Amino acid sequence: MRKKGSSKRKYIVVTGGVLSGLGKGVAAASIGNLITKAGLRVIPIKCDGYLNVDPGTMNPIVHGEVFVLDDGGEVDMDFGHYERFLGVICKFYWNLTMGKVYEAVIQKERRGDYLGRNVQLIPDVTDYIKEWFFRVADNEKADVLVIEVGGTIGDIENELYVEACRQLRNDVGKDNIIYIHLSYVPIPTNVNEQKSKPTQQSVALLRERGIQPDIIIGRCSEYLDDKIKKKISIFCNIEEKAVITGLDVDNVYKIPVVFSEEGINQIIKEKLGISSGVKPEWKKLVDNLANPEKEVTIAICGKYTKLEDSYASILEALKHCSANLRARINVKMVETTNVKNQEDAKKLLKGIDGIIVPGGFGIRGTEGKIQVIQYCRENNIPFLGLCYGLQLAVVEFARNVCGLQDANTTEVNPKTKHPVIDILPEQKKITDKGGTMRLGAYPTVMKEKTLIWELYDKQKEVSERHRHRYEVNPDYHKVLLEKGMVFSGMSPDRKLVEFIELPKHKYFVGTQAHPELKSRLEKPGPLFYGLVRACLG
Repeated sequence: MRKKGSSKRKYIVVTGGVLSGLGKGVAAASIGNLITKAGLRVIPIKCDGYLNVDPGTMNPIVHGEVFVLDDGGEVDMDFGHYERFLGVICKFYWNLTMGKVYEAVIQKERRGDYLGRNVQLIPDVTDYIKEWFFRVADNEKADVLVIEVGGTIGDIENELYVEACRQLRNDVGKDNIIYIHLSYVPIPTNVNEQKSKPTQQSVALLRERGIQPDIIIGRCSEYLDDKIKKKISIFCNIEEKAVITGLDVDNVYKIPVVFSEEGINQIIKEKLGISSGVKPEWKKLVDNLANPEKEVTIAICGKYTKLEDSYASILEALKHCSANLRARINVKMVETTNVKNQEDAKKLLKGIDGIIVPGGFGIRGTEGKIQVIQYCRENNIPFLGLCYGLQLAVVEFARNVCGLQDANTTEVNPKTKHPVIDILPEQKKITDKGGTMRLGAYPTVMKEKTLIWELYDKQKEVSERHRHRYEVNPDYHKVLLEKGMVFSGMSPDRKLVEFIELPKHKYFVGTQAHPELKSRLEKPGPLFYGLVRACLG
């Protein structure tokens, strides 16, 4: 395959070993974050091995949060790290899945693009993967392309990605690419000693596939000592200074700082000839997280609480508020399935300063969420409803303030007498589940002199990302407004409610969107910032 793209472009390939969930996405984003200090445009690509076209149909408890992009793409949650660390707005085609790859290759074969010859995994599929890399890099005018290979070395579904990345070295030149391998360095409790064998074995698997790592990041609960670095260096055929610590931290925003202190900047300089480092403003906010001056407790009341990654972007948005308000935010996960009445809600929310009811789907836990929302409204506890949270806040208000006793969402009760929340008309004929919701960024026209308008810096129009099928039913707009609910933001055609608030409440706010997806360390999502500020009084 001929060389493609700019001869000055650099490529960083990040792989992982031993087990999944070590934090390759954070590592890749952190390395890119350091490079952005030099003013270079860093573009990420995530290679996922599953045959799904995207993760949109996966259960959050199994896969973690589905991250939605401006263009409506549903992607892996690592893209949240990319956007927050790199300052880019990611695009759907930056996420490569084996479902996408095989679908495209088969379409090419059906069109006759292979001129009648037999189509093979190598070179045809690997060539297609590399062509995808080059297309993204060229289209986005990338100075540096960071490629994260999902899963672990040895996973059969990722073999073609690894092979494509191996071939990449010959295509772009050895001076324009580095390979970084993230592995696990455990400390067994019975010996209390850092162990290198898992790293040795995963690197051996990587080398069997033709890739010699330039940098090895050892994920560990402690800084790697000189002894273990030397051992990994010897057995993995790598410079000792190129073995660095991937430290367990209480917030991921420390990772660029840790990598920098471990000397990764110098290695990148030597291997690729580009500068890197921690931005001063980033370091300041990280220091703020470590040195809070105030403290609040916020409950996330949902049904996916068994896996915190289900609400990853919400947790990150709260960290952003913490850094900017110098406040420690204690998060309590509250499972709402067993909340039956106001007494249950009172017991669960004891000692809580504020509540978030996040997005979700289905019937389980909805009545419990409604009980929680009622308790917040009646007891003046700061409340933020996101997507389904807004919808259930409308249901609660319709029942207990508007007197519509049977009010509900048709997602829960299709036969309700008062469908205050109903499915979008254009959604009723859709049978496919994947990629068919109202997805991506949509504009909102703001109502002046409202709290939410002020939180968004008094902008006339704002944009947030969506992922839903149901809306506030226009047939009930009038009664909701008459009883005191304020529609702080509407779609440009005035048909869809995007933001609500109760003006006499300390902080009672809801949005049909997912503002957590655009929150950044340097600029927290306005509704989260307002919630935490209200909790602080």
